[in-house]
Amino acid sequence: MKKSRGHKSDHGKGGGGDEAAILETEDLDFTGGMGGGGGLDPDTISLASVTAVTTNVSNKRSKPDIKMEPSAGRPVDYQVSVTIVEARQLVGLNMDPVVCVEIGDDKKYTQMKESTNCPYYNEYFVFDFHVPSDVMFDKILKLSVIHSKNLLRSGTLVGSFKLDIGTVYSQPEHQFFHKWALLSDPDDITAGCKGYIKCDIAVVGKGDNIKTPHKATETDEDDIEGNLLLPEGVPAERQWARYYVKIYRAEGLPKMNTSIMANVKKAFIGENKDLVDPYVQILFAGQRGKTSIQKSSYEPIWNEQIVFTEMFPPLCKRMKVQIRDSDKVNDVALGTHFIDLRKIANDGDKGFLPTLGPAWVNMYGSTRSYTIMDEHQDLNEGLGEGVSFRARLLVSLCVEILDTSSPEVMSSTEVKVEGVPKISESATGKVEEFFLFGAFLEATMIDRKIGDKPICFEVTIGNYGSEIDGVTKLKSSSGKKSGGDGDEEETELIHGSSDEEEGDDDNDLVSVSTTPPMKPVITDRNYFHLPYFERKPCIYIKSWWQDQRRRLYNANLIDNIADKLEEGLNDVQEVIKTEKAYPERRLRGVLEDLSNGCSQFLTLANKDQNQTGRTKLDKERLKSCMRELENLGQQAKTIRTQVKKNTVRDKIKLVQNFLHKLRFLADEPQHSIPDIYIWMMSNNKRIAYARVPSKDILYSGVDEETGKDCGKVKTIFLKLPGKKGFGAAGWTVQAKTEIYLWLGLNRQRKDFLSGLPNGFEENKMQKGPGSQSAPPISLTYMMKQIFQLRVHMYQARSLFAADSSGLSDPFARVFFSTHSQVTEVLNETLCPTWDQLMVFDNVELFGEVGELRDDPPIIVIEIYDQDTVGKAEFMGRTFAKPITKMADEHYGPPRFPPQLEYYQIYRGNCTAGEMLAAFELLQIGPHGKADLPPIDGPTDMDRGPILPVPLGIRPVLSKYRIEVLFWGLRDLKRVNLAAVDRPRVDIECAGKGVQSSLIQNYKKNPNFGTLVKMFEVDLPENELLHPPLNIRVVDCRAFGRYTLVGNHAVTTLRKFIYRAADKEANNWNTQEEIIVNYEPEPSIKKMETMVKLDSGSDAVVKIEEDDKGGKKKKRKKGGDEVEEEEFDESMLDWWSKYFASIETLMEILKAQEAAMADAEEKEDQDISAEGGEIKPDDSPVKGKKGKGKDKRRPGDMPEKKKHKLNELQVYPKELEKEFDNFEDWLHTFNLFRGKAGDDDDQNMADEDRIIGKFKGSLCMYKVPVSDEMQREMGFDSNMGMFQNIPTNDPINVVVRVYIIRATDLHPADINGKADPYIAIKLGKSDIKDKENYLSKQLNPIFGKSFDMEATFPMDSTLTVSVYDWDLVGTDDLIGETKLDLENRYYSKHRAICGLPSKYAVHGYNVWRDPLKPTQILAKLCKEGKLDGPHYGPGGRVKVANRIFMGPTEIEDENGLKKQTDEHLALTALKHWEDIPRVGCKLIPEHVETRPLLNPDKPGIEQGRIEMWVDMFPKDMPAPGPAIDIAPRKPKKFELRVIIWNTDEVILEDDDIFTGEKSSDIFVRGWLKGQQEDKQDTDVHYHSLTGEGLFNWRFIYPFDYLQAEEKIVISKKESMFAWDETEYKIPARLNLQVWDADHFSADDFLGAIELDLNRFPRGAKTAKQCSINMVLNEQDIPMVSIFKQRRIKGWWPFLARDENDEFELTGKVEAELQLMTAEEAEKNPVGEGRNEPEPLEKPNRPDTAFLWFLMPFKAIKNLICNQYFWLTVKLVVALLLVLILGLFIYSMPGYMVKKLMGA
Repeated sequence: MKKSRGHKSDHGKGGGGDEAAILETEDLDFTGGMGGGGGLDPDTISLASVTAVTTNVSNKRSKPDIKMEPSAGRPVDYQVSVTIVEARQLVGLNMDPVVCVEIGDDKKYTQMKESTNCPYYNEYFVFDFHVPSDVMFDKILKLSVIHSKNLLRSGTLVGSFKLDIGTVYSQPEHQFFHKWALLSDPDDITAGCKGYIKCDIAVVGKGDNIKTPHKATETDEDDIEGNLLLPEGVPAERQWARYYVKIYRAEGLPKMNTSIMANVKKAFIGENKDLVDPYVQILFAGQRGKTSIQKSSYEPIWNEQIVFTEMFPPLCKRMKVQIRDSDKVNDVALGTHFIDLRKIANDGDKGFLPTLGPAWVNMYGSTRSYTIMDEHQDLNEGLGEGVSFRARLLVSLCVEILDTSSPEVMSSTEVKVEGVPKISESATGKVEEFFLFGAFLEATMIDRKIGDKPICFEVTIGNYGSEIDGVTKLKSSSGKKSGGDGDEEETELIHGSSDEEEGDDDNDLVSVSTTPPMKPVITDRNYFHLPYFERKPCIYIKSWWQDQRRRLYNANLIDNIADKLEEGLNDVQEVIKTEKAYPERRLRGVLEDLSNGCSQFLTLANKDQNQTGRTKLDKERLKSCMRELENLGQQAKTIRTQVKKNTVRDKIKLVQNFLHKLRFLADEPQHSIPDIYIWMMSNNKRIAYARVPSKDILYSGVDEETGKDCGKVKTIFLKLPGKKGFGAAGWTVQAKTEIYLWLGLNRQRKDFLSGLPNGFEENKMQKGPGSQSAPPISLTYMMKQIFQLRVHMYQARSLFAADSSGLSDPFARVFFSTHSQVTEVLNETLCPTWDQLMVFDNVELFGEVGELRDDPPIIVIEIYDQDTVGKAEFMGRTFAKPITKMADEHYGPPRFPPQLEYYQIYRGNCTAGEMLAAFELLQIGPHGKADLPPIDGPTDMDRGPILPVPLGIRPVLSKYRIEVLFWGLRDLKRVNLAAVDRPRVDIECAGKGVQSSLIQNYKKNPNFGTLVKMFEVDLPENELLHPPLNIRVVDCRAFGRYTLVGNHAVTTLRKFIYRAADKEANNWNTQEEIIVNYEPEPSIKKMETMVKLDSGSDAVVKIEEDDKGGKKKKRKKGGDEVEEEEFDESMLDWWSKYFASIETLMEILKAQEAAMADAEEKEDQDISAEGGEIKPDDSPVKGKKGKGKDKRRPGDMPEKKKHKLNELQVYPKELEKEFDNFEDWLHTFNLFRGKAGDDDDQNMADEDRIIGKFKGSLCMYKVPVSDEMQREMGFDSNMGMFQNIPTNDPINVVVRVYIIRATDLHPADINGKADPYIAIKLGKSDIKDKENYLSKQLNPIFGKSFDMEATFPMDSTLTVSVYDWDLVGTDDLIGETKLDLENRYYSKHRAICGLPSKYAVHGYNVWRDPLKPTQILAKLCKEGKLDGPHYGPGGRVKVANRIFMGPTEIEDENGLKKQTDEHLALTALKHWEDIPRVGCKLIPEHVETRPLLNPDKPGIEQGRIEMWVDMFPKDMPAPGPAIDIAPRKPKKFELRVIIWNTDEVILEDDDIFTGEKSSDIFVRGWLKGQQEDKQDTDVHYHSLTGEGLFNWRFIYPFDYLQAEEKIVISKKESMFAWDETEYKIPARLNLQVWDADHFSADDFLGAIELDLNRFPRGAKTAKQCSINMVLNEQDIPMVSIFKQRRIKGWWPFLARDENDEFELTGKVEAELQLMTAEEAEKNPVGEGRNEPEPLEKPNRPDTAFLWFLMPFKAIKNLICNQYFWLTVKLVVALLLVLILGLFIYSMPGYMVKKLMGA
């Protein structure tokens, strides 16, 4: 990269290089390179990185981002929840289906549903896992339907569906909700669809929160095809495909059991065999395939292919390929590789099917030295980052889509293994000789725990350089490696090189892969360093690999573009964060670079097309990368033209998507050269390692293709291998090396030293001929630079709490090169201000001036907690690079003096605070230190030897006043087992502070006596540099002792800075009156009146029409639906309102999603429409924001509602989330105590550290104060800025808690259900509603309200818990939620009682607040010192300068109209946010949805609860009775079904006597869920035409919930169940037709299922009745029995034939009549044909006993037709028997006669 280094600094900044130029617009001379004349439009200026780096923000320069601790492979908690709702269209006759859900080895089953093809389950299953995320996401989730499973038999599989958990997790919200999984039969892939299961699947990791969509009515989800369970972009019609994975051979397997066993075997057997029996195993989509085992071979050759049959595209992302060693006892994995199917395929229209290779894949895992118990075995299984090369395997993969209709397709999905022909040597590319060179310039920060034995470093690439395997070379003939055993010292010399022609005479080049051992030297208490100084050891290795550099070059090209883009984006974000000017210009520069980079890729990537070994994937990937990058380049150009000041943030989001895409494209799935490993060895033990990807250091003649670290000095931190690196052990640096690496073809070797810092001499291994071309084994530096490093440590904030008090005693240790220094220790703080300058003198750095200036070495800063005994504890680490000044440069702006910056501190992978510091590196020139700029600190401070930060660098201070509102303390826990009794709060900021008054008795009253105190303090002008403010609570004990209770640091004071109201901006012109208009509207169409207020403001007020009495509007439906006409207010209850509101919420959410999608689509269109400008008005984001506001209007009902109900607001989350935690003036600060957790996410552990809360607020402003603020403070100067604040005396309140329902509770019992009940705790009151538990429910509807009395501030936290009732033992907590009632009560949003949308004095919407709207309005006006309210004639009310209009009459329960102002007042209240100065949104009548959490399972939601809380102060009029929200009782109905006749029923039997086809027909019917109540007609025997006459009545009583359209059934689950369980099931009537048999089981002929809410209207005659009535539902009028009440007609019976097609198997004429229980009692009827109201007997033709009447005909038929041959045989046999009998009978007589001679 020399070439580019030259011109960076010539960019006209006087050698300013990449450092910061502080930009003002005027400074830029735009006439030059930026094209165009002088006056440029500021919207088109773009800044390239050279000029843009404002104050050194570029992350490359000052803030290297280095992650220390491995995060992969560490187990985490996951919870998978699956709800099986129902199944439909299952293939099979009269089945009893069960659904089995299995994840890995866990299986759970639903209950069995009898004889139905569309069972309804609604069962919820939860699986808990604690595994690493990779393992979790590879687990396969399988849903299968099993038919007639019972205890004895396992049942037969109907069909199954599989996907991996990773696919679910990558869905939006990590879930599929109400989607249909398509079942297919794995044993018969030609069969097609076997049915559908409707289910919800969600995967929750720790800290994910799941938005459960509100359960709405389920009609829209019946469109199965439109709601299939598939990720976006996967086609609905998935086909079967064959996946062929060919396994050719492997090389470089690790030597197994090379130790004692081998010698024993050798002694016995006399030969030394390879002791490994490898085979390859592949796991894919839950199936496993294995190759054969190659006995005793380190270089096994298989030449086999494994064939999987699976759907395409598969719903499993990765295929796991493992080489395993077969062993009698247990097989172990030698190495694992994952093939990511998304990376080897492209689903675009020019895409390609998955394809790979033939290519080598490299496997990494544990170290190669063999031990019996390998502690890093997990690494070989593919968990965590491998620490050593294990083997490489030659594989290829291809996919073939099957045509399942063709006859020769094998129908099963068994995994097959077949042989394949061997592959040619050159198929994977030509073998080339590669050369790797490395130089260690520095090794510092070596952990002292290692011990002081000599230390060396070993570098390996593949097996080359490894001391165990020795150096080997491929013989060109066979491609095998020749065994080179022994250590480095006696390595065989490698002869016969092909590079003779270059004149490079390296016949005797020996690889040197280990640095000489060296004893470490002590740096400080924790670390050693190696004394390399002038002499730097080198390593070099020759290795032979297939030449596939093109792959790596292309990856490097894309990576370079991505790195540049990422750096640019970080710049832009830093500019925004530090509030510098013109972020949009920098973003334009970034986009310009991006489009240039893309076009450059297109020219470079297309070279080397004819290289050997290019696979299909190489070609296809190249094509798709070219397409993608061309497209990206176009989009970047387009977006660049659209970047304006106000769109920067949205565009950044878009550009970040580009970054993800580039990173995805850069990852090359086909490996070539293995990665390089650097191991630190001490005393022959491997201690720590680093892994360097080979592409990063690969050399190319083209700069852009070269790896980013090739030929550069790079800081590498070594880490512990495998699991050793988890937790605190992984936080300490094992070693920090500065290392130079170069990898390239041996013949390109000539430049391999060119990137090293200049000024060295090479030391060769041996003198003599040819040595000049040999690489050096060490370098001796002649040139060194002397520097002084100045570290300005100002302060740190939000540090880790390391002591049990919840504080720390922090000090910082700074490491640079081999030097280290410490700051002073500051006691008891998490926000230390060190204000200290540390000077490192005489730092020797090796290298060239320019390079040190551009890329100085990294400074490491570690922060520790000083303990009086024992070792200091590590609190975090950060990295920085100094700004460098060479001796000949001027010390002055723009680069010097450097500015303080925040550096993020990391502890492991967690952030642990920020540090404010600056670093400068100054070269000491020939005149010594005299040339250095002087250190001028503030003189007034005498801190002994400690130097303060100098004046030019420390921030400029100005005087601020901070006012503190002390309200009270809450929820203080015990400290050291003693309760807190007399607490006090100390506030401190920048060394100054104030103390609250003492609370005399915390138990009696935890509020402070004095509310406001203030103090003055000097703070930096720049708000970003403000120090944190510390809040500490101490408990004053007897004898003047103080105990620290807890503390809180307010890290950012910005939100508390008081800014005077900008009168102009808001246009609150108080003179001008603004009328909020109102027009009466026609009584049918609902319109919204939108009124612009005044030109400057966007305040738009919408007012909805009030339905006057709710009658007029209702008649718009017209005649046919009788029910709707008599719509009556009295029928409505609170639940009607609730269900209507939920429906609205669903509509709004849908609309929002659609709007989001539209906006995104629009973005995309705008981008693709080359240069199409987005006008700032219609920027999509504005639209979204607008939606957010409107969605809260409880009037945006979609037109389709028949009755306009008054709705409430359903919040899908907690109410306080919607209103900023109700911290409009009273803030809650959590107090922490105790050591912070060492867990991964500290926020979780923090929950346990909270010891209480401080309530109060802050306000800060500069002094002296402006006149305007004096005026605002004028009312009461003691209160300062906190005017109009209520007193904090104790106050009595009635709290009324309404609990509606809970959803998706975590099952608590073995049966996968729970028996929930509610418990509520507030102060001393503790209500447990145990006797009203709901049996076996996970979605219980409680519908209860509870009244309690409370006294604020003592009882301010309300806890609502859901417990699981148990017959024996204690009840388990399912989950709980906590509400802070006090903040709600005092909030300006008036959260004590929500405002309904309409005012009514009776009915379901009755006003429930003790104050009427007029009283509330008057109170608010008085409190806000507003003029008003003035009620005027004609329905007007004036508040301040706003006039509202509304209706003025109200109807009481007797229907009389009265005049009233309440509607007007309510209108004003609903638009209170539009009132100037004091306006804010008042809380509407609402229901909030709160997540339930369980302390044992932190962070994972255990369900949600819907509720709301009303609060009524005791000093006000008493509230009315609570609203009745008891769950609706199901209404009792009776369904009467008369089966009149059947026709065209298929004939099943052949008559024995007459030979005719006939059937003995009967009809069976039941209501879904009530199978045990099934009823049968009598049998119509011997029907010859399929006609059956029945006149038979079925009677089904049932309980029905109209709002939910479900039947409610209560029954015991089993004979052992304690109590009845309630089920809710859709109302469906099942009718079946059967053929009765006397001796065998009856035969099932056909069935139909009618959904009583929407089923096809019956045909008038049997002729018109056809199969289409059921199959083409959309074309046929649907009816509901609940509206129609009585319906008669013909319906078809269906069954599936052999090909799974539906066929018509009969028709039934039936009459359905629905009656309420009362009506049914009035006119009872009998079942069957019984009294009362008996049906007449059917007149059946007498075919049944036909053969008695015509015996001759019957006999003729029997003898002649059916049994002819049988009759003949019988006659012959009879004759024979007769003859024989006669013979035996007469023989004795004849014998006697003969004997006697008669």
